[in-house]
Amino acid sequence: MHPLCTRVTMKPEIIAAVSFLSRFLRINGHVNDRQLQTFSQSLQDILTEQYRHHWFPDRPCKGSGYRCIRINHKMDPLVGRAGQRIGLTIQQLYGLLPSELTMWVDPYEVSYRIGEDGSICVLYESQPIAAVAPPPPLVDSHIGCKEPLFLGRTSPSKAYGMMTVSS
Repeated sequence: MHPLCTRVTMKPEIIAAVSFLSRFLRINGHVNDRQLQTFSQSLQDILTEQYRHHWFPDRPCKGSGYRCIRINHKMDPLVGRAGQRIGLTIQQLYGLLPSELTMWVDPYEVSYRIGEDGSICVLYESQPIAAVAPPPPLVDSHIGCKEPLFLGRTSPSKAYGMMTVSS
């Protein structure tokens, strides 16, 4: 496991992504408060469930590509499913959401781009909590100082000179 990927959930990242998408529905649509809350909760549940089943703890945190939400000539299936739960068709969602939206939901960062040539903007960012270093190994009192410890070498190391590089 990557030493910085110790969290069990991505709740803040998922909430940031869902809130961002929900704002478009609130601003652009004729969606009432109950529908908006249902959409937000549905999308949050869907993304959380996908996170549980598709996160690979051996991948590095940044840029692991946990989830890319993409709306272009195709509607992201998870956004479409959440929209259908409140009675919106895919065509209605296209009218409410940006036509070219890419959102990356990664551990510790959520970023997005509107338009193919748009700038990438960070929506949410946090710092990972470093994993606690394991305690030093216990010294085995039965091993003498002259016995190799599976280091691949039994003789003392050679002294090497320092090499400098100049430009």
